[in-house]
Amino acid sequence: MITIAKPVIGRDEEMELLKVLRSGILAEGKWVEEFEKEFARYIGTKYAVQTTSGTTAIHLALLSLGIGEGDEVITTPLTFIATSSAILYTSAKPVFVDIDEKTFNIDPDLIEEKITKRTKAILLVHLYGLPADMTSIKKIAKKHHLKIIEDAAQAHGALFKNKKIGSIGNLGCFSFYATKNMTTGEGGMVTTNSFKLAQKLKALRNHGMITLNYKYPFLGYNYCPTNIAGALGLVQIKKLDELNKKRLSNAEYYLQELKNIKGIVLPNIFRNRVHVFNQFTIRITKDFRMRRSSFIKLLESNGIKSKIYYPIPLHKQKLFKVLGYRDSLPVSERMTKEVLSIPVHPSLSRQDLAKIVKLFSISDFPYRNSRS
Repeated sequence: MITIAKPVIGRDEEMELLKVLRSGILAEGKWVEEFEKEFARYIGTKYAVQTTSGTTAIHLALLSLGIGEGDEVITTPLTFIATSSAILYTSAKPVFVDIDEKTFNIDPDLIEEKITKRTKAILLVHLYGLPADMTSIKKIAKKHHLKIIEDAAQAHGALFKNKKIGSIGNLGCFSFYATKNMTTGEGGMVTTNSFKLAQKLKALRNHGMITLNYKYPFLGYNYCPTNIAGALGLVQIKKLDELNKKRLSNAEYYLQELKNIKGIVLPNIFRNRVHVFNQFTIRITKDFRMRRSSFIKLLESNGIKSKIYYPIPLHKQKLFKVLGYRDSLPVSERMTKEVLSIPVHPSLSRQDLAKIVKLFSISDFPYRNSRS
């Protein structure tokens, strides 16, 4: 089976984990501190604060900015639900803005019309590993005195105008889930250049304790990472550039081999952005010779996993309908009916890639000419 994602874990990770186990200090400690320093250095920020997941990273980022009940946060409907559920955790309201079909990211041209006196921040997503238009978003945020949080869960190492994603907004949030470009199994990180925000983040993740004095000036959470996750991260961050290079090589192969397939829209490449291809996401339009569902079956019958990220935009989810969301966001709604991610992870061989590509043009299969 060719999987949609596969973590790259080797001898180096095993040896570092063994050090942690032999130390007897499994909870937060020196491995977490070292990983935070290395990650901040890599991203290009002064500080990085490790958490238990990408979701808790976003939650703490919002809380560190004082976002809460009555506030609004502008965000995108085409993303994993964690982006918006973290806003709900603070009792603030997600305000959805439609996307640009060329990038799958929030459309800056539509943001200002959704800004109100209650808007406190823009929580954007660098979806699939492609940076959003940070120049336009920063201009809007500056004009309206808004904070910027980057959901970089799928964009480790991505660049916008030679700056690492996660270093451009006020805060950057990363996930280290097993499907990401680097992994600690589960985990997250918040990056920032603000000493004040970094200290607030560290207190928030540890029940509100600013120092280890058992004094709690405000409500906090138990989002402390383990040395086990820190050790994995320390090794993975050293491999990240090489892993991303392999992803890009795989993506370039697809871009070359699939460019003439009718009805397939390939990911866009931008001169001033480095895409790290957490997912290689195509669009299957009505001009393709079979429906998306039939093509997924064809891939599956040949031992190839694919995935729809994401089948229902957030504003159409029951959770948000109950909260009163009724707006139509036509681009997001159309994209969810067309997008399909195919394997692009670093463990793929050239033979794997060729097998996948062949299925886009093969004529002898059970679903031939099927639009059902």
